[in-house]
Amino acid sequence: MEKITSYKPLWSLPVIVAALGYFVDIYDLLLFGIVRVPSLQGLGFTESEVTQVGTWIVNWQMGGLLLGGILWGILGDKKGRLSVLFGSIVLYSLANIMCGFLPYFPNDKENLTYTYVALRFIAGIGLAGELGAGITLVSEVLPKELRALGTSLVAGIGLSGAVVANLTVKLTPDWNIAYFIGGGMGIGLLLLRIGVLESGIFNETRKREVSRGNFGMFFTNWNRFWRYLRCIGIGLPTWFCIGILAMFGNVFGKELGIKGGISPGDAIMWGYIGISAGDIFSGILSHWLKSRRKSILWMMAFTLISVIWILSGTIHTADMYYVMCCWFGFGTGYWAMFVTIGAEQFGTNIRSTAATTIPNMVRGTVILMTIGFESLMESGFTVLVSAGIVGFISFAIGIYSTWSISETHGRDLDFVETDSYKNEDLIDQ
Repeated sequence: MEKITSYKPLWSLPVIVAALGYFVDIYDLLLFGIVRVPSLQGLGFTESEVTQVGTWIVNWQMGGLLLGGILWGILGDKKGRLSVLFGSIVLYSLANIMCGFLPYFPNDKENLTYTYVALRFIAGIGLAGELGAGITLVSEVLPKELRALGTSLVAGIGLSGAVVANLTVKLTPDWNIAYFIGGGMGIGLLLLRIGVLESGIFNETRKREVSRGNFGMFFTNWNRFWRYLRCIGIGLPTWFCIGILAMFGNVFGKELGIKGGISPGDAIMWGYIGISAGDIFSGILSHWLKSRRKSILWMMAFTLISVIWILSGTIHTADMYYVMCCWFGFGTGYWAMFVTIGAEQFGTNIRSTAATTIPNMVRGTVILMTIGFESLMESGFTVLVSAGIVGFISFAIGIYSTWSISETHGRDLDFVETDSYKNEDLIDQ
């Protein structure tokens, strides 16, 4: 029986820095969703324009995450995990600071739209690198017995950034100040990262004659490609809940006839309160069950209950809707576990590419989800039925992907991927 002698590595500098980095990342990632309505109204857009322009900006931000995930993932495997942790935070911090200056731009709707879109796209590129590089670094520096606890600790602390973002918007007199605060926190975090050392496993891989950061390797081998797709599939339910049920909470509030409506910012905040607690719980559950797959499947089942409850149309108060947001937030709090699986499934030479692109591919599917959701409503389906169809597809893919992928609990990460090595022994364990 394995015996863990010390939990001290969980409080090492790489874990603390990764957690704080993810905190700032989540703060900035969800800030537009929280200030979407007040910022666009403050810039002079009408109610109908707020929905149209807001959706466009969200989709471009998510597109930036897709592109950034590939760029930062490749850089992390070629130049090191720390290069991503430094570079990404500089980019999205500067973009957020510039968003804070939008009220001082000329009051021209067309130019403001393109400028806002461009800044959120750039922010999206920067935001794409933080989680994957942090989880990869933590996974490689911690003992394998502590990986689940370490990565969940990173996410548990980091995801509370959404709560702070919402409270910041509420407590500051103008929405743009929240952007300044987010950018300032990012710049400040750079100083803390100076003392963090590179992963020893990565440094050893540098000495080997093997291709590093080759994104194309995911598509040159069927087993590797199938693993990659299933890793993405595991995360789909998380962003259905946040990207549809929380971010479009105002739409659901109107459909459900909730007096006073639903604030998307509050829905996101309560969702992430649940996610933050759920991520810590999922790590403990995985550690106890000695299984990534079982813990995620239990969390998905718990989430599904709240989603069905919302879509049943029986919720008629704002408080109850926020309770459901907290519920599905807790259930989808396997985000760190899902990214950890992505890191553990692949060799050191493409591990950062995998762990960085996989969560951003999932975030990018929000584009498809929102397009599908809006198209179904335009076709005559109700809000609840439209969300139900998108949700069914998301959960079906998520459950199958989790059930069919190989178990990675306790796996030794000191291995590499080559075109000739198919890793068939990793597929059906």
